[in-house]
Amino acid sequence: MTASTLDTLLADGVTGRRVLVRSDLNVPLDGGAVTDDGRIRASLPVLEKLARAGAKVLVTAHLGRPKGQVDPQFSLAPVASRMAELSEVPVRRAEDLVGPSATQAAADLADGGILLLENVRFDPRETSKDGAERAALAAELAALTGGSGAYVNDAFGAVHRRHASVADITSELPAYQGDLVRDELVVLERLTESPQRPYTVVLGGSKVSDKLAVIENLMARADTLLIGGGMVFTFLKAQGHGIGNSLVEDDKLDTVRGFLAAAQRHGCRIVLPTDIVMASAFAADAEHEVLPVEKLESGAHGAEALGLDIGPETAEAFAREIGDSNTVFWNGPMGVFEMEAFASGTAAVARALTQTQAFTVVGGGDSAAAVRRLGFEESGFGHISTGGGASLEYLEGKSLPGIDALQR
Repeated sequence: MTASTLDTLLADGVTGRRVLVRSDLNVPLDGGAVTDDGRIRASLPVLEKLARAGAKVLVTAHLGRPKGQVDPQFSLAPVASRMAELSEVPVRRAEDLVGPSATQAAADLADGGILLLENVRFDPRETSKDGAERAALAAELAALTGGSGAYVNDAFGAVHRRHASVADITSELPAYQGDLVRDELVVLERLTESPQRPYTVVLGGSKVSDKLAVIENLMARADTLLIGGGMVFTFLKAQGHGIGNSLVEDDKLDTVRGFLAAAQRHGCRIVLPTDIVMASAFAADAEHEVLPVEKLESGAHGAEALGLDIGPETAEAFAREIGDSNTVFWNGPMGVFEMEAFASGTAAVARALTQTQAFTVVGGGDSAAAVRRLGFEESGFGHISTGGGASLEYLEGKSLPGIDALQR
């Protein structure tokens, strides 16, 4: 069974109807200002498409982890302000989710308008493990749409969650798949079912444990895995290298050794760094030097040093691997890209993706944030995912509750 699409909803007619859209607006804030509006810009096309067709668009989304309580630091007010600046149609904000403000604002919303409801995670029922509690919130959200409402899931970054506004809501309203979700699924299916080879996967980030299942699943599909970021030190220690005071997961050493052996059986190359940027401390102004992986504890700070980026030799090698590929999936930075001294490895990978002729996919999360922070044009990549965790779970072979719910 396949999901009904947004085009189907538009063909049925939405003029005068209230359409509830689940968007992914979980953006970083600093001092109450949005510092990366990538997810907002990605969400606007569907909202504006509905508004221009005459719908009254109600938007529900989350921000951060307020743990089921109203917390001003997680209010969507700054998001609403940025949406209003970027949107070509009017954007209003409700001061609550399903309370008096939302009810009145929904009733007053004109055709072609957008109303952003307050953070859905302010309500503990959104993430409750009790299905009845989630269903109750879903019913209240549906009630905001009146008697002829519809629901569109356009929040790919949330589809791996069994939450009220993601899964349970589809039992209350006719449900449709948003364009953003559709596009993500097309790309991920291409990566898993029919990648053009050579197929290279670049994995980074801090912990091996975050990527265990995806590594295991992709070994049977990819030709090459390039490993960087903090997770690489568990691999290097598993091979017997000293890693100083670098981040490591000792309880995953045997698992990593198993990966190295399994990759050989699958004919998949796991390529590890040959040099590392070792620093005296986790700080932007820390003293640092490039050392070969065989001698990471031989520098000025000995065993107290910690690795914060891949070295230039590794960055060049990774870039060559990417350049020789026809499909590349990248998830996770190569180092602490937020600090200029340790951003070179991540920048080298991003640059290589913009220069190759391969089909390139940036797997959301920190990788997408790095692309924008480091000043790369998004048009230089084949696809930038809005859902890091959801992308990984799809590539792990897991079912996604939000996608399953649309196929009822």
